[in-house]
Amino acid sequence: MWRYRSWDVPQMPAEGPDTQKAIAKSGLQHLAPPNPSPGVPGSEPERQIRSTVDWSETAAYGEHIWFETNVSGDFCYVGEQYCVAKMLQKSVSRRKCAACKIVVHTPCIGQLEKINFRCKPSFRESGSRNVREPTFVRHHWVHRRRQDGKCRHCGKGFQQKFTFHSKEIVAISCSWCKQAYHNKVSCFMIQQIEEPCSLGAHAAVVIPPTWILRARRPQNPLKVSKKKKRTSFKRKSSKKGPEEGRWKPFIIKPTPSPLMKPLLVFVNPKSGGNQGSKIIQSFLWYLNPRQVFDLSQGGPKEALEMYRKVHNLRILACGGDGTVGWILSTLDQLRLKPPPPVAILPLGTGNDLARTLNWGGGYTDEPVSKILSHVEEGNVVQLDRWDLRAEPNLEAGPDDRDEGATDRLPLDVFNNYFSLGFDAHVTLEFHESREANPEKFNSRFRNKMFYAGTAFSDFLMGSSKDLAKHIRVVCDGTDLTPKIQDLKPQCIGFLNIPRYCAGTMPWGHPGDHHDFEPQRHDDGYLEVIGFTMTSLAALQVGGHGERLTQCREVVLTTAKAIPVQVDGEPCKLAASCIHIALRNQATMVQKAKRRSSVPLHSDQQPVPEQLRIQLRRVSMHDYEALHYDKEQLKEASVPLGTVVVPGDSDLELCRTHIERLQQGEPNGAGAKAASGQKLSPNWCFLDATTANRFYRIDRAQEHLNYVTEIAQDELYVLDPELLGTPARPALEAPQSPGPTSPPPPSPRPRPDQGDAMPPKGEGLIEAAESNDFCKFQELHRAGGDLMHRDERGRTLLHHAVRAGSKEIVRYILDHAPTEIIDAVEENGETSLHQAAALRQRTICHYIVEAGASLMKTDLQGDTPRQRAEKAQDTELAAYLENRQHYQMIQREDQETAV
Repeated sequence: MWRYRSWDVPQMPAEGPDTQKAIAKSGLQHLAPPNPSPGVPGSEPERQIRSTVDWSETAAYGEHIWFETNVSGDFCYVGEQYCVAKMLQKSVSRRKCAACKIVVHTPCIGQLEKINFRCKPSFRESGSRNVREPTFVRHHWVHRRRQDGKCRHCGKGFQQKFTFHSKEIVAISCSWCKQAYHNKVSCFMIQQIEEPCSLGAHAAVVIPPTWILRARRPQNPLKVSKKKKRTSFKRKSSKKGPEEGRWKPFIIKPTPSPLMKPLLVFVNPKSGGNQGSKIIQSFLWYLNPRQVFDLSQGGPKEALEMYRKVHNLRILACGGDGTVGWILSTLDQLRLKPPPPVAILPLGTGNDLARTLNWGGGYTDEPVSKILSHVEEGNVVQLDRWDLRAEPNLEAGPDDRDEGATDRLPLDVFNNYFSLGFDAHVTLEFHESREANPEKFNSRFRNKMFYAGTAFSDFLMGSSKDLAKHIRVVCDGTDLTPKIQDLKPQCIGFLNIPRYCAGTMPWGHPGDHHDFEPQRHDDGYLEVIGFTMTSLAALQVGGHGERLTQCREVVLTTAKAIPVQVDGEPCKLAASCIHIALRNQATMVQKAKRRSSVPLHSDQQPVPEQLRIQLRRVSMHDYEALHYDKEQLKEASVPLGTVVVPGDSDLELCRTHIERLQQGEPNGAGAKAASGQKLSPNWCFLDATTANRFYRIDRAQEHLNYVTEIAQDELYVLDPELLGTPARPALEAPQSPGPTSPPPPSPRPRPDQGDAMPPKGEGLIEAAESNDFCKFQELHRAGGDLMHRDERGRTLLHHAVRAGSKEIVRYILDHAPTEIIDAVEENGETSLHQAAALRQRTICHYIVEAGASLMKTDLQGDTPRQRAEKAQDTELAAYLENRQHYQMIQREDQETAV
């Protein structure tokens, strides 16, 4: 076991020069014998305390990045011998390094040099000998008095020995790969110091420090100065800017790998009420600090220029939609080929582009580790970007001039929308008031109240009611002005994405529009929508505006000054002629739906056919107080009953089972709710498996997460309207008997069931017609034929559709041969024809996604879409028409390729 002195500076037995060299190269320099006594505190010059990465030529190798902290449980890392606060015997502030997570007193930062401890190095020095040498990353070992997880060597947990009387170090962990070992020779041996580091679970997105070189200045400044004098005239006449010839202290020399997706993180610290400044510390811990950039320190341009030659580069924009637009515009200026795809971590409110690309409406408390996994696994998609060009309307008379109006738009490109009228006027009022009194707009609630008040006063004044009289709109050569004058809208929007105004869908859902194509963000078309006051109010409850057209080009002429906004940036634009046309397409990362849970356990089992999970409720009071302590929060949760769902269920499907359980209906194999326990309408799921604490799942992202991702034997939900924990006996409510692991579900007993097996398929038909999923599954496992047909040629899928059994339909589609999907009975109907005629939307979706043909007709010549129309389900018919159109396009593409 490692031996320590009383002042807590670890010392290692001498093992010769090789050991000392190994220590010098690793992060365990502080294991070497300490230097002589530090002397009088404060006798040495104070070092600058940095909270940002130093990109200058004087950057220190292994420099820490300090943030203030109120951590009181950790001892000062320098040890009692070197602790200045201990010598002064007074309380002083503490700082925490975001990159290696050590905590020291502020006056003790300079003492870290005396124990030879540096932070993990984020770059390497360039030199004539080592630039071309193959390099690897070494571990950066740090002593920990607290450590989660298990020892990599012995597999046992770390006993937390920290108390007011104990200062023992329990673990040694690497701040790069996060591997941890017990602090004893049997687990952590000196040979491990020399091992190369794998960079951990997120190695694919981490930029290794070996790629980043600090360049040396030219060795002969006299020759360089003479050369500059000789070429000064040429430089003045050159088209290149002064920045291109400027020497830069750091250069990037990547080693491309097809498996790597190096990531640049840009964080806007002003977004989301200080969320950005907090989350940047987490990225500094998981990644190389030199791939994380604070946008308030000069913007994204220099970083993108530096990393422009990195293969497979990806970008994570942490901020609002304005931050994303800023980065996309910078990429346009630099013309990187190929342009790196941009992912989004939404901060603050709004975030319509983030919602469109499945990143959600705002960051709550999802672990950064899981965000990095989503960025790595995300799908690359395209996003249309639109040019805005405004010219003064010379035909407008002098009486129509407004002194407070401007001739320039706030942006010359938009990604989300461009609008004019009522909504732009409200946004402009808010913007001007915040500019005048920023201290009054420091909370989201106050901002929303101001919006509501401004909207109400503007409604009473009717400032936008005559909008149609002062504009002319021409889309793809068609004049829409007469139609707009008949509608008399108070707001007109030109939308590029489906989301608008913090998550509403003004174009409507895919089944709502019959005369137009579904809205897409990559089709090269804009959606033009008119809003009256009634339709604007209806947006918040699922309504939509008046659809005018879909077009590629717009010419908008205004006859007087009108408020407009471009992606939320408002202004009052003087009478102008505005041209809108497609600019280009940006490459984005769309959050993908994952098919398996995050592998946190080495012995992870395959996903079972059916999950039987205990449902437990957590109150908001307990969550806010205990969400960093999983065990206490589990003890404070309240059991609600047992829910049975298919093993591959996503959270959206699981929600329907839970709501059925709450209504008192039997769920799955006889599961039912605990008496007297009801959830409020605003409950949400909690992830209890993929982090060392609980965190909330955004309801808009439930279709992207599976039950197996967030739960094992127990599923936790957060009820925000439950203020406190009920009395203790509620925690001891009777639960279903049996061991912790769920027993296999047993079929319900039936009086007519004998010992003999039923015929090959008759029992399956009976189970499908009676919607008995357990019996159906049991018979199939016993050898039942899923391709069995009755005397009229109906398959088991036909019978399951007729009975409306979603679980059996999904089971058949997953386990039967694909021929069953388009199989027809004697009247020519497929299972999709029947589902459409019975207006079973979910089942239709299952069958269509499984690959069913939407062009197939029955004996009467009807397609599934026509059967839905005859059943008077217009939304289902629109959905089937859309998918039918998509299949036709796919078929044409395949024929062209052949």
